[in-house]
Amino acid sequence: MTTVAAVDSVNTVLEQIEIDALLEAVFRHYGLDFRSYARASLTRRVRKFVDEEGVRTVSGVQDRVLHEEAAMQRLLSTLTVNVTSMFRDPGFYRSFRTHVAPLLRTYPYVRIWHAGCSTGEEVYSMAILLHEEGLLARTRIYATDIDEDALALAREGIYPLHKMKDYSRGYLAAGGNGSLSDYYTAAYESARLRGFLGERALFTRHNLAMDGAFAEFTAIVCRNVMIYFDRSLQDRVHKLFDESLVRLGVLALGTRESLRTHRSEPRYESLDAEQRIYRKVVA
Repeated sequence: MTTVAAVDSVNTVLEQIEIDALLEAVFRHYGLDFRSYARASLTRRVRKFVDEEGVRTVSGVQDRVLHEEAAMQRLLSTLTVNVTSMFRDPGFYRSFRTHVAPLLRTYPYVRIWHAGCSTGEEVYSMAILLHEEGLLARTRIYATDIDEDALALAREGIYPLHKMKDYSRGYLAAGGNGSLSDYYTAAYESARLRGFLGERALFTRHNLAMDGAFAEFTAIVCRNVMIYFDRSLQDRVHKLFDESLVRLGVLALGTRESLRTHRSEPRYESLDAEQRIYRKVVA
């Protein structure tokens, strides 16, 4: 007699086979590589997409995304999970002001790579910080993400007005020395960020799982992105960042991420261990 547990076990194995096939198909057809994403969180997102699309199986998802680019874009948005806000983790921005801004002032021109920028709120937060520290005019922020729909929203720099109250609290907690309302205009239910903030940012597509280095940077910010990668992909991204950073450049990770145990760790010193801000000391 077949038990319920045995049936569930078989279904789980079949589901993972289907997910493997889906990821391979997406890679081969669209050139998007999710095969090294952390499997537990990826499985949850695929299940969510199956429910949202109203199909019975992951194989049904594969058939749809291979024949409908719009479905592929919906899947991409589900897999990448754009969780962000202005001045997210205010302690990071306070630390950046204290430890990194003085270092950036020693450079005649600053290039910052904000990898995994999502819909742009954290990029504009950094632009405001740099403006208040007198650095924005000589800084170019290269803001990248895999999701073109998210990048389109980021380029607009328009966000729901009802979020600005929370964002203002984050701004003040992050050490802002004015009022966040100085940086946007309200119209109906939206807040449009001031144009000079976006002028220093270039929002463009880049796939951390597949694409290589494209410039040399004074600082790289990649926060709360690699928690969704498996170890092999994390190693790849750390190598990419190391290749892209100038000597004495700054690397900022999320509080759940770390250089510890990665091969590049000996090449860095900690500027703020709690906020995961490092400085490259070996060329």
